[in-house]
Amino acid sequence: DLHLLSRRQRQMCIRDSRKREFVGYEYKEVCADKNQISFLIDGYENFGWEVDGNVCEKADAGRNPQFQNKRILHLKRNRKIVNKMELTRLQRNFEACVNEIEALEKAKTSKATMRALTVGIVGTAFMAGATFAVTADPPHIILCIILAIPAFIGWILPYFIYRKTAAEETEKMNRLIEEKYDEIYAICEKGNRLL
Repeated sequence: DLHLLSRRQRQMCIRDSRKREFVGYEYKEVCADKNQISFLIDGYENFGWEVDGNVCEKADAGRNPQFQNKRILHLKRNRKIVNKMELTRLQRNFEACVNEIEALEKAKTSKATMRALTVGIVGTAFMAGATFAVTADPPHIILCIILAIPAFIGWILPYFIYRKTAAEETEKMNRLIEEKYDEIYAICEKGNRLL
C-alpha cells in the first residue's frame, strides 16, 4: 500500500509510473466457438496479440441462433511490433488453417446426411406410388405390395447409411484435421521465433 511507504519511496513510485512509455495498440475481435477460445488465444499470442481486458463476451445470440455457442475474443497488439509484415502473413495462414479445420469438422456429417436424405426421399417416392396404386379404381394390391417393400426399405436404411458414412468420413476427416493442426503448430512456431 502507498500509505505504508515512506515519503521518499512514494515519490519514487510516482516518478516511476510517470516514466512509462506510450504504447499504441491495434485491436482485433475474433468470433469463435467457446470451446475454441483457449486454442485461439494460444495461437494469436504467437503473432504478438494479447487478450484485451474483457477476455471474451457472449456473441449476440438473441438475433441469430447460430451464435448460441459463440464468444467474442478481444485482442490487442503493439502497433510498432518488430517483423509486423511477416507476422501478419503468418497470422493469415493460421486463420486460413483454422477455417479449413472448421469446414472439415462440418464435412464429417454432410455427406452422410445427403446420402441418408436421398435414400429416404426415394423410399417416400415408392410409398407415394404404393398409395396411389391402392387408391386407384380398381385397387392394384399386387403393385401396392411391390412398391411398398422398397418404400419401407427406403425409410429404414437411412439411419444405417448415415451411421456408416459418418463413421467413414469422420475417420478420413480426422486425419486431415490432424495434418492441419500440425501445419498450425509449425506456423505458430515460426511466428513465436519472429517475436
